[in-house]
Amino acid sequence: MTQGRVDRREHWDIVYSSKPEDAVSWFQSIPEVSLALVAQVVDPASARVIDVGGGTSRLVDHLLEGGARNVSVLDVSERALQVVRDRLGEAGRGVEWLSADVTEFRPPHQWDLWHDRAVFHFLTDPGDRAAYRGVLLDALPEGGYAIIAAFAPDGPTRCSGLEVVRYDPSGLLEALEPGFELVDFRRESHLTPAGAEQPFVYTVLRRIAAAPRGGGA
Repeated sequence: MTQGRVDRREHWDIVYSSKPEDAVSWFQSIPEVSLALVAQVVDPASARVIDVGGGTSRLVDHLLEGGARNVSVLDVSERALQVVRDRLGEAGRGVEWLSADVTEFRPPHQWDLWHDRAVFHFLTDPGDRAAYRGVLLDALPEGGYAIIAAFAPDGPTRCSGLEVVRYDPSGLLEALEPGFELVDFRRESHLTPAGAEQPFVYTVLRRIAAAPRGGGA
């Protein structure tokens, strides 16, 4: 996440090399809101699902345990992906592992569902947000869904030493329009391993039509 031209890959490789997976502030042993929203819009057992900025998240573990067969995990940090590969072992053999900066990613195919818990809010540069939107348009067919979570307006202004952009549901939709409609949203009060409370907003967006790659905010 090139924030202030910070090297994203280097930044996140350092984060995931210096802390155990259950010590980072965003750790969830069970990503309950994400799992509920995934099941709300697709059948995880048959849908193609990509977890964007998956890091060492356990979403992929729970999706696989629930019968998912077409799961991809994208992250800029190869270190994070290796941690998850080692954790899953044979169970992760069928996962598609993608090491790339999401703003530069070239989707090899499309997915039914794009899940992003806390990548988009690190994109403080309008050009990066526009690039993200372009990738999202390429990755989702019309009728596909995106679950995108970010810090709520009353959430932290920084995370992992980087500034973030906070969103309410309408603000997040506005940042990605045109081509999407807001289907649902949830608020979550995430408790970090250190005991701090972090308000998140989860949005469920549906791709409603072909849209130009320009635009967005």
